[in-house]
This record gives sequence, C-alpha cells and structure tokens, in this order.
Amino acid sequence: MKTIYLIRHCEAEGQPPEAQVTEKGRVQAEQLAKFFSKMKIDRILSSPFQRAADSIKPLAKQLGIEIELDCRLEERTLSSNHLGNWLDALRKTFDDHDLKLEGGESSREASSRIRAVVEEVLLSEARASIIVTHGNLLSLLLRNYNPDFGFDQWQKLSNPDVFMLKHNGNKASVARLWEEA
Repeated sequence: MKTIYLIRHCEAEGQPPEAQVTEKGRVQAEQLAKFFSKMKIDRILSSPFQRAADSIKPLAKQLGIEIELDCRLEERTLSSNHLGNWLDALRKTFDDHDLKLEGGESSREASSRIRAVVEEVLLSEARASIIVTHGNLLSLLLRNYNPDFGFDQWQKLSNPDVFMLKHNGNKASVARLWEEA
C-alpha cells in the first residue's frame, strides 16, 4: 500500500511563480506541519512556484526531508493572453479536455503531466509521499480518480487543501483530509 498526500498550496499573494504566501499562508504552512507531524513521510515533491515550496518548508524542515522541486507540478497555464473571462474559459476546459486556448495547455495535457509524477512516485521506494501543487492541476488529477470532480469542486477547494491517495496495486482511493479552520 502506497500513500500520497496531495496538497494545494497555502494562501498566496498572487498567481505569478514568484508569489509568496501571505502572513495567513505562513500560519497555514505551520498548521500543515502540525497536521503531518505524527505521520511517517518518506518523500516531499513540490511545484517550484514559491507559494507551493513555502507551503511545505516548515514540515520539510521538521522532518529533515529535502523538498524535490518538479516543474511538472507547476500550475497550468490557461492562456498566454489576458482573459477577462478566465473563469468561463476555465469552466469550458473542464467540459472539453482538449480545449486549448492560445499559449495555454489543455486539461488533457496538464492532467497527463501530474499523472506522470504520481506514477513515478508510486514506482519509487517511498511508502508515504507528499506532492504540493496548485488548485487547477490538483483538480485535474482528482478527476482522474473521481470523474465527478469538476469545475464546481475546484471552486470549493481551500488554501491549503489536503487529499490522501491510497494505492494498492490496481486499486486507488482518494479522500479529502483537510478541514478549514
């Protein structure tokens, strides 16, 4: 049995890769460290975006585990253009997995990216791992295990959010663990 804890980053100051967590986000990162303090964790992987890495640093320090930064965990680019109606565009990508806006990535492409990370983690020696990523990418992964997970569920995600993926051979289950304080 392998366990992967899937984490959406803590509250951040914005969307650019260099956006840091807010003061509230720093408190949330400490809460995450406390939440995982009694769990045996073998490995931590994170998006290289600052807000994701900052969300897991307190736990990594506490456990003495190096954070492995993986570009495949970066947030999905919806479009290279400014979209005034980005929320409507995002909703459409949940309905049409092949919809690709200019300079962006389709849901199918983004989903494939994060699934590749999960598959590699499942093949590794680690029995319990953490993956820290972003809401849209996390939602696409969760949809892989629960086809009903879509745009509305994405909107209900919190910062941070934690899901547990248990994998035993060909059988996988996902459960939400995080309850907002």
